[in-house]
Amino acid sequence: MIDDCRGSMDDNSIHVSLLTPKAEGKAGDLKARICEESKKIWRVATPSVIARVSSFGTLVVTQSFVGHISAVDLAGYALVQTLSVRFVNGILIGMSSATETLCGQAFGAKQYEMMGIHLQRSWFIDLITLTVLLPVFLFGASIFNLLGQEQAIVESAGHISLWFIPFVYALVFSLTIQMYLQAQQKNMIIAWLSALQFAIHIVCSWLFVYVADFGVAGAMTALCISSWFVVLGEFVYVFGGWCPETWRGFSVAAVKDLWPLVKLSLSSGVMICLELWYYAILVLLAGYMKDAQVAINAFSISLNVVSWMVMIIVGLMGAACVRVANELGRGDAGAVRFSIKVVTSSSASIGLFFWIICFLCSANIGYVFTDDEAVIHTISQLSTLLAFTALLASIYPVLSGVAVGSGLQTKVAVINLVCFYAIGLPIGVVLGYVLHLQVEGIWLGLTLGVLTETCAMSLLVWRTDWDEEVLKTSARLKRWSLK
Repeated sequence: MIDDCRGSMDDNSIHVSLLTPKAEGKAGDLKARICEESKKIWRVATPSVIARVSSFGTLVVTQSFVGHISAVDLAGYALVQTLSVRFVNGILIGMSSATETLCGQAFGAKQYEMMGIHLQRSWFIDLITLTVLLPVFLFGASIFNLLGQEQAIVESAGHISLWFIPFVYALVFSLTIQMYLQAQQKNMIIAWLSALQFAIHIVCSWLFVYVADFGVAGAMTALCISSWFVVLGEFVYVFGGWCPETWRGFSVAAVKDLWPLVKLSLSSGVMICLELWYYAILVLLAGYMKDAQVAINAFSISLNVVSWMVMIIVGLMGAACVRVANELGRGDAGAVRFSIKVVTSSSASIGLFFWIICFLCSANIGYVFTDDEAVIHTISQLSTLLAFTALLASIYPVLSGVAVGSGLQTKVAVINLVCFYAIGLPIGVVLGYVLHLQVEGIWLGLTLGVLTETCAMSLLVWRTDWDEEVLKTSARLKRWSLK
């Protein structure tokens, strides 16, 4: 082609005619590849987004109902949901992400029978783990009292923490089954169940809180009912024959050779926990401000608003995990690289949209959750930082999904430790307490931690040798395949 071009340099029309079809062909081919990859990503991400937004939405709706009952109960709920539930939920999500890694890679390698085995192993490990962690809820009041929180808030939090026990047991099954179905692109059923869950939760909350006048107990009962509704629906789908290739009944193989899965689960758990606990600790710090009740309420509401928005990004995180795991299982490193570029670009675009929404709605967000003007004013002051946090948080979760899909959880755990705990948390403490910026200072530290996390995760993914990861995946699949 170079010789043809040189021979026609004097004739621009011929020169253009030689180059244009090639260029258009390449552009058209790239466009087709991007569209095809986007379809694969959103085929997984759309049901996952619906499921995660609806599931997290039940917590936000419960917070809204509790907030209109009592300011003290709102602060108690915020402490339990942001500290205790995030603490336990972080461990469960992290350990369950090992299921996401193994099921995704097994599906890509067409080792379908192993997916049901991995699911059963995750139930066994997660149920034992959660039972060990139950004292976090059983002795909630004593824990918050030791942490020096206000007595009225401690009493409310101790009562509410007991109501969360049925909720967290439901998480063991809902999280793992969602990851199992997502790996084989059958998670549309999760989207339908989650959407129904959200509708049922709103109706039950209204009936129990306003009609029956059960107060906080009514709001928490509605949460338990709606969360177990999803689990029962998932059991019917999996056990009822809709997954014939990957679910072949319970097997004794699920309780054999558990140690490799335990190690991967632990590294996954540490990775997710370091991230979720970071936000929980910041809420705890808000409890030591001058007006603790206002500070906790404002910080937790702002955090829940960002988290609800980020649930869409977390849906893309699941899609990134599945796509990377599937392609590594198939042995295609080039497809892995291309998928990462497409999913990251999509996520960044959504983050930019959230950034705009946060600015437009900054003055009215607080009224959804409370009637306390002091809390609403504090939330309004956080709106600019909230917007930038939402923008930055649209990138690193997707890169975490890439890491989970490839089994790089240990490296991400180290990054989380450095960025959140060695950078973000100390800066938040200094700005909030030493420089007296109060809640804004703590949130600014949060934002800086998220910024460094985003940069570090981008560097990790960019420097990863995906051809080498294909070889590691192949060895892992051979290690755990049924003989």
